[in-house]
Amino acid sequence: MPTLNEEQHDQTQEHLTAVAQLIESDDALLPLKSMLKGLSAIEIANLIESSPPNSKKIIWNLVSETKHAKVLQALNDDVAAGFVETMDSQTVADITESLEVDDVADILQQLPDQVIQKILSAMSAQNRARIETVLSFEEDSAGGLMDTNIITIRPRLTLDVVLRYLRRHDEIPASTDQLFVVNASNKYLGVLSMSQLLTSDPSTTVKTLMVEDEAIPVTMDDAEVAQRFKQNGWISAPVIDAEGMILGRITIDDVVDVIIEDADHSFMSMAGLDEDEDTFAPLKKTAPRRAIWLGINLITAIIASSVINLFQDTIDKVVALAVLMPIVASMGGVAGSQTLTVVIRGIALGKIGSSNRKWLLTREVLTGLLNGLLWASVLGLFTAWWFDDFTMAIIIWLATTINLIAAAIGGTLLPSALKRMGIDPALAGSVALTTLTDVVGFMAFLGLATFFYA
Repeated sequence: MPTLNEEQHDQTQEHLTAVAQLIESDDALLPLKSMLKGLSAIEIANLIESSPPNSKKIIWNLVSETKHAKVLQALNDDVAAGFVETMDSQTVADITESLEVDDVADILQQLPDQVIQKILSAMSAQNRARIETVLSFEEDSAGGLMDTNIITIRPRLTLDVVLRYLRRHDEIPASTDQLFVVNASNKYLGVLSMSQLLTSDPSTTVKTLMVEDEAIPVTMDDAEVAQRFKQNGWISAPVIDAEGMILGRITIDDVVDVIIEDADHSFMSMAGLDEDEDTFAPLKKTAPRRAIWLGINLITAIIASSVINLFQDTIDKVVALAVLMPIVASMGGVAGSQTLTVVIRGIALGKIGSSNRKWLLTREVLTGLLNGLLWASVLGLFTAWWFDDFTMAIIIWLATTINLIAAAIGGTLLPSALKRMGIDPALAGSVALTTLTDVVGFMAFLGLATFFYA
């Protein structure tokens, strides 16, 4: 999905102000429709995404039907699906006819199954077959990313024949930097770059110039696909099945979308939200999505509070414990978040595995120990001065050091453990780690206090 630079952001804000003023006026439709005619599809999409629900509908209804396809393509999948769901099946089929197959699949995957089936039934047989192929694969796999609209050639052809073949097309797929060479059974053999096609002797055969470049397995995770593109500097790459048959291709614009979505996912997941969350989604969608993780957080908070309750008698005797408790938990939480962020990023980039996890764990534990000794000493001295209690200073010094070490261990090991259990570390890691540092921090601090003041 396109992102905005500073100039585009300012333009969008100007357009939003103008739209708001026009919608509030009595005679808004004609001026607003005229204004939208002068905007590009991407500008209209940004305008829609930046508007409240009622304004979204008004803007969409005033957009020229000739622009609907391009606007849909530029919209957030969640927003696009909201518009598609209100249209009749034939209208959707007509609008999406000109879109790339993977973009249509992204939109349809946000809709209920019965709606998807109605839309597919209204499509042409060829378009339906292509989209069903993409829909048959996981959304976050190479198969879910690929576009089935590709140009394939045979190795025995001469470049002159290939050029004549290309001229018979009304247009070639966007971002076509190479042609895919296949045998009679459609098995992938290699690629022929467009630059070689255009600059080499026309009598040369494809087999002479083709390169046996690697292909992407259809089941490969989209994050791994992005890594392959980065490592190889690809603009496009073929996608093959288990038998080596070519199914489609992935282009660099698809990979850019994956990178942006992964960044959004990591950022939004820290708050337990979906990366497709519409900023101006209606209340009925926003409240339930957020309620789930608030409920989970409530459970973890109760667990931490139950630990405090175990030491209620000690807290009653030494009131200073209630004042200092949040500091121990907070220090562990921040230290754990630092480690967790580094580890999740490393896993996402494919840099952390069984061969180097032990080294990383040792490094993080030593980091936690050193920082624990440093800041626990500062906190201990502050406590001794504040409460004039050297015993309390020792307790908080020990508890803070213990919690920072526990935070380092948890931040390093939790992401891999969650991943093995099939749980997204970016989504659940911070919740699990916060619970860990709260429980360990309270247990260490109050447990030590009970021991020393008993």
